[in-house]
Amino acid sequence: MINPLWLRTFCTLVESGHFTRTAEQLHMTQSGVSQQIRKLEQQLGAELLIREGKQFTLSDAGQRLYSEALSVLQSLSELEQSVAEDDPHSGLVRVFSPGSVGLKLYPQLLSLQEKHPDLVIDHRFAPNVDVENAIADAKADVGSMTSKSNLAEVTTEAIAEEPLLLVMPSGIDGDGGDVNEKSRVVNDTPEWAVLESLGFIDHPDAAHHANLLLSANYPQFEHSDAFTKRGGSNQIGLILEPVSCGLGFTVLPAHAVAAFPKPELIRAYRLATPVSETLYLCHRRHKTLAKRVQTVIAEARRCLSS
Repeated sequence: MINPLWLRTFCTLVESGHFTRTAEQLHMTQSGVSQQIRKLEQQLGAELLIREGKQFTLSDAGQRLYSEALSVLQSLSELEQSVAEDDPHSGLVRVFSPGSVGLKLYPQLLSLQEKHPDLVIDHRFAPNVDVENAIADAKADVGSMTSKSNLAEVTTEAIAEEPLLLVMPSGIDGDGGDVNEKSRVVNDTPEWAVLESLGFIDHPDAAHHANLLLSANYPQFEHSDAFTKRGGSNQIGLILEPVSCGLGFTVLPAHAVAAFPKPELIRAYRLATPVSETLYLCHRRHKTLAKRVQTVIAEARRCLSS
């Protein structure tokens, strides 16, 4: 492979027409210029210059090399510039997040992309374990999680708390309570008998969320399996559909509840003993983050902590 430094010296020499001027332009000694030209000739096995005292002309091989070298050096210059560029609003950023967090975060990332069309957001919904594995395997640039990562390659930063809410159909006896008009969340704790009569709407994290929230508020609670199962879904956007139809209750993080498009058909309760999950931002440890990734992280931090 041709040494690009020797190639640049050769082209500069051809353009300046003089060893001394070439040395001055490249901040080299004249002997250094001559040495690089000789090494280039030795590598190519061809005479590039026809020397006549202190003057020279190009050989046929030298002329061909000069003609091709200009485009090569231009490509190298453009490559160097593109690698050095680090536009905070341009390029691909791969984001992984759990369902509830993604429902809150993704619309904000789309708004960010609308402001900066050259910024490409590739967002994937995934459970915590898949998020941290994607970060560790360099398949994602940034992720959000509801637990700390156990992988050495992943660093996590706690940025916010997301409340867990008990969600029932609207119109069920025992709604009452103090309704927060902004969030439409009721500050009340329904009777245990109401939950038993309704039955449970299952989802992938339902048992975990129910254990956290219901065990802190109902001494009768042992496990979500104790409730009659009335239905379920593994799609975050559909979990509250059976609840809105009056088929049962469930427990979900607040962002998933807030994203439901038919809030008039459900009633969300913040129970007497509030329970929240910590939200974490994560990325690969010891990796220098591109400015575009830093832009997305800043937006995610703003969105999830508000």
